[in-house]
Amino acid sequence: MVDMMTDIEMAGTKQNELEQKFSAQLRCYSNLLASYDAVRLTGSRDAGELYDLHVRDSLHSVALLPQAGKIIDVGSGGGLPGMVWAICRPDLYITLLDSARKKCRAMTEIAETLALPNVSVVWARCEEHAVKERESYAFASARALAHAGIVAEYLSPLVMRGGKIAAFKGPKGVKELEEIGDRWKTIGLSRPAVIPYGGEDRNYFFVVWEKIFPTPPAYPRKPGVAAAKNWWT
Repeated sequence: MVDMMTDIEMAGTKQNELEQKFSAQLRCYSNLLASYDAVRLTGSRDAGELYDLHVRDSLHSVALLPQAGKIIDVGSGGGLPGMVWAICRPDLYITLLDSARKKCRAMTEIAETLALPNVSVVWARCEEHAVKERESYAFASARALAHAGIVAEYLSPLVMRGGKIAAFKGPKGVKELEEIGDRWKTIGLSRPAVIPYGGEDRNYFFVVWEKIFPTPPAYPRKPGVAAAKNWWT
């Protein structure tokens, strides 16, 4: 956990280096996101705002990625953060997963335009994909998807033992973790590490878990059950 904190503390410099190195592709990606009028990929339609609020936010998570292996972005929407990972880490194979067909079609077109051969777009619910690709990923993450406990249930069955999962969270995240307490082993996870990012003026942080046990056979549950019935209550 201490090493991970050190990695994130170093991430500010690394983020600036990545932003400079891949500036053209990252800006092109923002422009492509802004151009999809038929599919509302994010809340904003302005390329500059998309870059400042979403691409730069996603860049912080590059420091969390493993050295090797398959990784997955669940609920990717317009490709955030997964498309940013693919640009900055061409050595990793990245799956962008979303349940909305139109968004998957848009992400496929964007990946082709950006010439990202390390991207695969999958149209599916995460529960369904976890049955097919159970515990096959080294890392899984979700950004602005759901309650931390629900995100953990979605991601745990996807990740192999020894891998990690991460959630992007805001101010409500700490309270969500407090609701669950020390019950994380129920779904095969360690206690979470809470890692602030983005500077003191932004109350954002990553919640990171290690996969310490195989996910119990009861998970993943059927689509929709995780949000309707919490595993920790």
